[in-house]
Amino acid sequence: QVQLVESGGGLVQTGGSLRLSCVASGSIRSIPSMGWYRQAPGKQRDLVARITFDGLTNYGDSVKGRFTISRDNAKKTVYLEMNSLNPEDTAVYYCNAVVVVIGSRAADSLPYWGQGTQVTVSS
Repeated sequence: QVQLVESGGGLVQTGGSLRLSCVASGSIRSIPSMGWYRQAPGKQRDLVARITFDGLTNYGDSVKGRFTISRDNAKKTVYLEMNSLNPEDTAVYYCNAVVVVIGSRAADSLPYWGQGTQVTVSS
């Protein structure tokens, strides 16, 4: 019913920047919250940043001041601007959206995940 497609990952040198995008499509009534998580090999999936429909944001401690999350509600798209990247940022980045599908109630929102995009930062 809902698909999330990420783009923008790749290989970058330490100190460089990347911008990730994630577009939601399908039977969507509303998207109360969108965000990014990341998972490095052998580690758990951790929050990078989240943003509500109204633009309230929260960030993981390790990315505060370096990453910026934003969204375009009309395009059902969330972005992650990543600056001052370092090798510790290397991971698969996953888009997440809490979605209310058409025909359901706001209280019945469900989380959806994208397929992930690889970000590799070389030293």
